[in-house]
Amino acid sequence: MALLTDTPARTPSAAGGGWANPSIRYAIKRTGAALSTFLFVLIFNFFLFRILPGDPVALYTRGRNVDPESIRALEAKLHRPIGQQFVEYIKNPFTGNGPSVKYNESVWDVIGPSLWPTLLLVGTATIIATIIGVWLGIRSGWNRGERFDVVSTNTTLVLYSMPEFWFGMIMLIVFAVGIGPIPGMFPTGGLSDPGVDTSSPAGWVNVAWHLVLPVTTLAVIYLAEYSLIMRASIIEERGQDYVQTARAKGLMDKMVRRDHAVPNALLPTMTLVFLNLGFVVGGAITIEYVYSIHGLGSLTVDALQGPDVPLLQALFLLFSGAVIFANLVADLLYGYFDPRVRT
Repeated sequence: MALLTDTPARTPSAAGGGWANPSIRYAIKRTGAALSTFLFVLIFNFFLFRILPGDPVALYTRGRNVDPESIRALEAKLHRPIGQQFVEYIKNPFTGNGPSVKYNESVWDVIGPSLWPTLLLVGTATIIATIIGVWLGIRSGWNRGERFDVVSTNTTLVLYSMPEFWFGMIMLIVFAVGIGPIPGMFPTGGLSDPGVDTSSPAGWVNVAWHLVLPVTTLAVIYLAEYSLIMRASIIEERGQDYVQTARAKGLMDKMVRRDHAVPNALLPTMTLVFLNLGFVVGGAITIEYVYSIHGLGSLTVDALQGPDVPLLQALFLLFSGAVIFANLVADLLYGYFDPRVRT
């Protein structure tokens, strides 16, 4: 007879740690899938811009007075074996096939100054839209059919259907130029006034004042999307058995909503938010154009007009990597908040 103090040996699968842990296995699988996707994008990015028609030498020398010796050196550099080009590309993918054609600088030196305005503009708008949109969706969905729900849903549907550039121009005309009794209160464009030191507190205030209209334009469009998705999720969760059970236990309505319905309803909205955060580095081309903000969106348009192939190649890789990373974060958070996903 076995002693009462005897316990069976713990097997690796029962230990709950290491590879046997569902959370760790899930995280490793999702990370591996993200790395595989990025590797595919890396290879695709290399070949995509090398099958485009045109002579790369003519692209670099267009509009320039280049002597024959320099042209021969450039031909020897650009017409190297594809294998050698691929090895050099893998070592530093962001350098592309050389410096930027239009700016004659390293592509990363060109991208760097444009990254901050885009992160400031689109990142701020996304955060504001997430907070307001989720709140509107929760309140509308929980009070479905009431006056607040009818008004907010119809308003968000109208906002969601408006083109960004059209709404941006309306905001610019009304609040920057002024119309009728409404005076022009905000700057018409740019990220700051000329000559302002943006590293000083006064410069921060100036940048914030310039961002009011573009951030509001983007936030209004984004929050409509978040609100509609969150409302639909809340309505679906309201009819679930666990919500009815929580009510049957006598919990207050706001506690049922806050502690039971909202955490599960947040999952679809969370995915959307993180995917949009991945697209943040892509910039808002139309908004940047309307408000004359020189971010990554405007830089992409400039690169396309060339075309500046090395710069386009680096931008494509940057945008793809940001979306893949944001999607990975959303997947990992899904597994953390919803055990059904990781098991």
